[in-house]
Amino acid sequence: MRHGLFLAASLLFGLLAVGVPAAQSRVRVHVASPAAQSLALPRAVTDHFFLSSDGVQLHYLEAGPPSAHTLVFVPGWTMPAWIWMPQIQAFSRQYHVIAFDPRGQGDSSIPDNGYEPERRGRDIAELVAHLDEPKVVLVGWSLGVLDVLASIHVAGDRRLAGLILVDNSVGEEPAPQYHPAPPRRGPPPNHEVAMRSFVRGMFHHRQPASYLDRLTLAALRTPEAAARRLLAYPVPRSYWREAVYAAKVPLLYVIRPLWVAQGENLMRNRPDTEMDVFADAGHALFVDDAARFNDVTERFLQRYVWP
Repeated sequence: MRHGLFLAASLLFGLLAVGVPAAQSRVRVHVASPAAQSLALPRAVTDHFFLSSDGVQLHYLEAGPPSAHTLVFVPGWTMPAWIWMPQIQAFSRQYHVIAFDPRGQGDSSIPDNGYEPERRGRDIAELVAHLDEPKVVLVGWSLGVLDVLASIHVAGDRRLAGLILVDNSVGEEPAPQYHPAPPRRGPPPNHEVAMRSFVRGMFHHRQPASYLDRLTLAALRTPEAAARRLLAYPVPRSYWREAVYAAKVPLLYVIRPLWVAQGENLMRNRPDTEMDVFADAGHALFVDDAARFNDVTERFLQRYVWP
């Protein structure tokens, strides 16, 4: 557990630093969820559900031509699939785009269990199998990076065409250094206050208040106990590194300067690895600088994955 607690601490530092089994359904059913309705999804974006092997209803957004190459976006800690909307709208012109709500997040069900790496990884592997695409590119951000890597432990890289890992450690050296904040006076903030602060802290550039409010409400849908369990993965750092090196597919590592040393080691030791550093963006860099992120991603896909 010590490794998991250290990972939780380092992940939070990275987030806030500045600078009875049921069979899977194969039918894509469109269901307009209350959350999706309140967000007024673009007409070309539809939401769907499938059943995990442990009986949990999991949600995803879909856009773009079904016959095109498929990108699967996985959000971070407590975040909803629709945080990827700048990418859904941009890439669905040419690609088949999926944005996933992990269990306990967004419009997916909130079970009592399944918040550990293997189950989270299995959920992604089952989503990919449900989509029934020959190969996909998995795009994971923050905690989604770790979920994507856990899916490689579970299912290997047979269905992967590429990986895009966004702004988190991948277990490579050097390990992130966590510097505890100075002790605060008085009781800690309640969960809602803490989550509002967390959401604001993900951005370097000013975001509309209405957007931050919607994102905070989405994050608060994950129960506090589940949110805490997601930050205490009981595995060593090597678990993530093993998955990175086991995946024999092109990799794009999109990060802030905090993770540059890990990225340099990845490029030195792992073939087909590219790195791009966003020095003027917050943790949600694909929202803060969506145009640049989309351009970097498109160039990677065209040069290394589907030339």
